[in-house]
Amino acid sequence: MNTLQGIPEGDLTTGAAAADWTVVDEGWGRRAADFATLSEPSNCREYVALHHRLGVGERDLLLDIACGAGLSLELARARGARCAGIDASSRLVAVARDRNPDSDVRVGDMHALPWPDENFEVVTSFRGVWGTTPAALAEIHRVLVPGGRVGLTVWGHLKQSPGAWALQPFRLASDVKVRNQATMVSLGRPGVGEELLGRFGFVEVERVAVPFAWEFADPELYARALAATGPAYEAIQNVGEAEFLERAVAHGRERVREGLPLRAEIAVTGYLARKAA
Repeated sequence: MNTLQGIPEGDLTTGAAAADWTVVDEGWGRRAADFATLSEPSNCREYVALHHRLGVGERDLLLDIACGAGLSLELARARGARCAGIDASSRLVAVARDRNPDSDVRVGDMHALPWPDENFEVVTSFRGVWGTTPAALAEIHRVLVPGGRVGLTVWGHLKQSPGAWALQPFRLASDVKVRNQATMVSLGRPGVGEELLGRFGFVEVERVAVPFAWEFADPELYARALAATGPAYEAIQNVGEAEFLERAVAHGRERVREGLPLRAEIAVTGYLARKAA
């Protein structure tokens, strides 16, 4: 089997995750309000940095893929953009619509975007396109206008990140799930994202470092925020919610600093590119 450093070539056109996108709501939507208020606000650095790099402004119609609870859309609207978003979780989309009542936010599959060809000036996705869902890039290319801009973020070198400790509870998932998580973050490896974007017809591909830091007031809020994410749900399925929370709290207590929040700086890689004019 030919591979792109761990990404099966056959999956570039079909997407292994395309058929089961509806199950995402089980993991990410079960605690939508917790995710929106305890976890997602820490993503603001990432959202603002990529919007700045893309030059998002008043002339742009922007689509955010895997938009989650819609904070990235809210920040793009603050720059003057008109926005649309899509996510597989109906409960997160409900929050996104509440935050962005004038935006076109839909529940759906990133592999079958419900918008016409050449519709958007900008498409973003913040850690929403994974090594397991590369075929979404074909749809991104389709809905961009000629010369349109795309900005994606993916996890970078996690093991060398000072805040990698914060991800440790995810490893309570089954071995199969942990291995799949490693495949999901493969787009951050050197050369992988660049080659993949080029394969789908994007030009002027640029890799950039994106600021990212999780911050939590105390170990209990750290555990609660983490439990609202999809990877945590996989761990909870394996060990149970009570044990996951107990072990996450204990893990967080090891990182307490007097008078300061728990802080986890984690490497995030951004890709900027264009659709050929």
